[in-house]
Amino acid sequence: MRILGIDPGLRTLGWGVIEVEGSRLRHVANGLCKPGGKELAERLLALHELLTDVFNRMLPDEAAVEHTFVNRDGAGTLKLGQARAIALLVPAQFGLPIGEYAPNSVKKTVVGVGHAEKHQVEHMVNLQLPGANPAGPDAADALAVAICHAHHMGARRMKVRA
Repeated sequence: MRILGIDPGLRTLGWGVIEVEGSRLRHVANGLCKPGGKELAERLLALHELLTDVFNRMLPDEAAVEHTFVNRDGAGTLKLGQARAIALLVPAQFGLPIGEYAPNSVKKTVVGVGHAEKHQVEHMVNLQLPGANPAGPDAADALAVAICHAHHMGARRMKVRA
């Protein structure tokens, strides 16, 4: 099973791909989508094209997307939500199941603490996926989202068997 995790962002969208075999996780690839352009519509179009290219190259079986963190800046949160919409749209266009996870849930699953710092997430990603070498904090977060999805997917399978 190949999972593509996405950390949505309007300036930088992180992505990471892992393969799951039983309880074993293996790093496949990770990277960053950095759209150009000054206008919002241009950036969204570029994000769509860049992420579509990642899906065409990586051929995932499922996708996982992090929920938008709501902050005090309403306009910023709304723009981030639009980038998240692209992160949901692309895997939907490929007909893939999509898991959605809150940032605290991802951190709790990967680090063991729901309010972990970014460097702690990256450290645990490197421990769980030796040789991953994330392209940046956003790519590390995307790999963490994929790991979270793999753990939740495994828990769902165990419930089905029971």
